[in-house]
Amino acid sequence: METIVAIATAPGRGGVGVVRISGKLSAAIASQICGKLPQPRYAQFCHFRDDGGEIIDSGIALYFPGPASFTGEDVVELQGHGSPLVMDRLCQRAIGLGARMARPGEFSERAFLNNKMDLAQAEAVADLIESSTEQAARSAMRSLQGDFSNRINAFLAELTHLRMFVEASIDFSDEEIDFLAEAQVDKQLQDLLKTLDGISGSARQGRLLREGISVVLAGQPNAGKSSLHNQLAGHDAAIVTEVAGTTRDVLREQIHLGGLPLRISDTAGLHEATDDIVELEGIRRTQNELAQADHILLIIDDSLGMTPQDLKILNDMPADKPLTVIRNKIDRSGHIVEESVEEGRPTLYLSAKTGDGIDLLQQHLFKAVDFHPEEEGVFIARRRHLDALSRARKAIVSGYECLAGMGAGELLAEELRQAQNALGEITGTFTTEDLLDHIFSSFCIGK
Repeated sequence: METIVAIATAPGRGGVGVVRISGKLSAAIASQICGKLPQPRYAQFCHFRDDGGEIIDSGIALYFPGPASFTGEDVVELQGHGSPLVMDRLCQRAIGLGARMARPGEFSERAFLNNKMDLAQAEAVADLIESSTEQAARSAMRSLQGDFSNRINAFLAELTHLRMFVEASIDFSDEEIDFLAEAQVDKQLQDLLKTLDGISGSARQGRLLREGISVVLAGQPNAGKSSLHNQLAGHDAAIVTEVAGTTRDVLREQIHLGGLPLRISDTAGLHEATDDIVELEGIRRTQNELAQADHILLIIDDSLGMTPQDLKILNDMPADKPLTVIRNKIDRSGHIVEESVEEGRPTLYLSAKTGDGIDLLQQHLFKAVDFHPEEEGVFIARRRHLDALSRARKAIVSGYECLAGMGAGELLAEELRQAQNALGEITGTFTTEDLLDHIFSSFCIGK
């Protein structure tokens, strides 16, 4: 493959900047830039020179001959001062010597293609870089070290063993049903489903740590949405006054609630039709946020009770979105902090002004998304991983039903093969070029 080069450090200025080069020309390029090839895996101070011999910068050069490198190819890292101009000049010098600029994620892609890591581990590299909480970073490191992949591979080994047994039994068509029954295939399938559910549970926790949830605060003007926003954010992010309709646009905040990444959207108040074009646009944007929410908190002024307008807003909420009614301003109504179910909907009584009940809201959100902040052994996961696990489970269940209902060993074997393929997408043992392009294109350049 072509030799590639890119800046491996974050954009902007810093004390140190790193240019990474990978490919068969790496050693030759390093010799030209540094004056000689550094000793493998030893940091060597040198001057980085352009094609005219002028010094571009001075710093550390590292040479990692393949396959003992990140990508499995010859890799050179030039560590200089973190000036964007200096970094760019080093990249252009490498390009002049035969390299080309790397695509986003191309270094990690080559590591995957050269069997230095599997696909789940390659994704964990990007997830570790993007971690927004300590728990997310620990989970990404577990995936990078192979925890997720090891559990998938161990499960695949059990699945493959059962599939081989089932397919072998098909050769004895006259005895197939009894043969499969005697082998307790039914129990093995149940055990597989139980193990898969355990993996899926950890993966769901990992996805929450990686992506978090989107929570939209909705309700009438002056119900206390902005006050609740500020309580959750921990600072005065939104303007709070006694004047109704202070918020006219969507105000978004990224916070961490007990380790769970939370994207809060404070929206314009919902009320009867108005001729004010600004208010109309604010309401339109609120509706758009509601359509994209993972969870809706409908704020109601408990000192006024459930008004007809509150009831109308509640009935107009998207039916497919989880919703919690927040009875706010109990400091005025005199109601105690409480969690209950009213009219079939979860309801919390709290005061956004005083902060009473905010801890209860946090625990409620954790339960709503099945998030366990103290759970050990969680690995980072993505939506595509959960989709693959779900498809694998459906295939195993379908195979079980085919065997139990019709004694169809052939159909069971095919469903087990489909489950194998779905799980193989997680580690990359079964994948497509389009999937690889989609995954690695989301990585930062230089990784």
